[in-house]
Amino acid sequence: MASKTTVRSSVTIFISILLFIGVIVSMRLLHSSFEITIAGYSPGKSILTPIACHNPTDTTTANSKEPQKKLELATFHNHTDATPAVSKPPQKKLEVQLNCTLGNLTRTCPASYYPSKFTDQNQATSLTPPSTCPDYFRWIYDDLWPWRETGITEEMVMRARRTANFRLVIVKGRAYVETYRKSFQSRDQFTLWGILQMLRRYPGKVPDLDLMFDCVDWPVIHTEFYRRPNAPPPPPLFRYCGNNTSLDIVFPDWSFWGWPEINIKPWETLSKDLRKGNEKVKWTDRERYAYWKGNPVVAETRMALLKCNVSEKQDWNARVYAQDWIQEQKQGYKQSDLASQCIHRYKIYIEGSAWSVSEKYILACDSVTLLVEPHYYDFYTRGLMPLKHYWPVKDNDKCRSIKHAVDWGNTHQQEAQDIGKAASNFIQEQLKMDYVYDYMFHLLSEYAKLLKYKPIVPRNAVELCSEAMACAAEGVTRKFMLESLVEGPSDAIPCTMPPPFGPAGLHCILDRKENSIKQVESWEQQYWKKESKQQ
Repeated sequence: MASKTTVRSSVTIFISILLFIGVIVSMRLLHSSFEITIAGYSPGKSILTPIACHNPTDTTTANSKEPQKKLELATFHNHTDATPAVSKPPQKKLEVQLNCTLGNLTRTCPASYYPSKFTDQNQATSLTPPSTCPDYFRWIYDDLWPWRETGITEEMVMRARRTANFRLVIVKGRAYVETYRKSFQSRDQFTLWGILQMLRRYPGKVPDLDLMFDCVDWPVIHTEFYRRPNAPPPPPLFRYCGNNTSLDIVFPDWSFWGWPEINIKPWETLSKDLRKGNEKVKWTDRERYAYWKGNPVVAETRMALLKCNVSEKQDWNARVYAQDWIQEQKQGYKQSDLASQCIHRYKIYIEGSAWSVSEKYILACDSVTLLVEPHYYDFYTRGLMPLKHYWPVKDNDKCRSIKHAVDWGNTHQQEAQDIGKAASNFIQEQLKMDYVYDYMFHLLSEYAKLLKYKPIVPRNAVELCSEAMACAAEGVTRKFMLESLVEGPSDAIPCTMPPPFGPAGLHCILDRKENSIKQVESWEQQYWKKESKQQ
């Protein structure tokens, strides 16, 4: 009897164990199924958000942010089963203040004052790998493409001196500058200041290099001169913008560290102000017109934009204002606070004599950016996509394009808000100062790899450091320098460069842009055909 009881008990226990195992397996399968469902979820695709282009030569897409999120969702539960990473104990971030002890008149650089190497102690305390750089970093490879086979010789660099404002040489992490001509306003000063901050952020990581920098707007290294038979390699010349017919190397502009002459704050501060400004007026409560304010006399296209202003005869849905900077300076810049200008549903971006630094301020406003057909690009704008980040406007028919765009947005409010939000998210997330410094770092590092000679300090160059610039500075210039000062080495290494565009991936991106613009042109034609019938 006892034996039968024992057998029944054993059978009962065995069955219970099998049931328990079955429940566990079912839960895991259900868990796994849920995981796959999230990872593969694809909402209905709108005409405003075309499928991202895939680059056959690599594993990322033209817009790496979305696939990265999906990957995180798909692998999240696997991390919970793995042995958790052991983090190092947090260390206090190293901060190195300016050494102005010799007084404001000093223009010398203190020896051995700042760390000369980027050590492991500077890096993030966790085992988290560095983030992947935004996709627009890929254009670095494209900008340096002309020298991929020849490399860069000192003779090539010296040929770029013809229009350069200064020559920058970095040797063993220290910067030396030879000035050829003063730039307009403080462009050269704040460009060099920005480079010095990058050196403070990543001490000892920037390789030795030698370059020429031109602070004038217009590109000057014209492609046509270097495609002829027996033409020499082009001289490498850095500047703030480029176009499709030039080979100038594009670099972040001075305004990221401030523009004292018109009281524009450093980007680190201003981007936060713009984020707060966005929250003051909801998009649906904003003025239902397109807004632009700027200096019209610098370009014919801007003068033509003034004709789109409202008049007794015609309302093109635009409110356009000429900015008088001399008068604005006298009034204490009360009417030019960028953070308080996010009160219109639509904002117009139009180039000046070349590209304009105003683009990032306009894109950051949550408003739909009506981008008049550009002829120039800067380092990040090639990452923007029409109908995703902005609405394209024809340069040769501005007024009619603007009126159609505003009418479309006011009747498609959700789609319009999505465009505005995508642009401001791009600016706030992919153009934060961390990435500006990383772009500078990667561009200069890739450039240095092409040098076929060992850079040495030019005889007429002077050493430049933060102390040599800020200690003697005064007024708003000093204020902006101190505000944008990098206080010490970064606690994280630079983001990881994405691979170059493959031919198919690059063509896909260019085709996608072209098709989006053609789509808007088609809508516009239909709109005006309908309008003409109603008249």
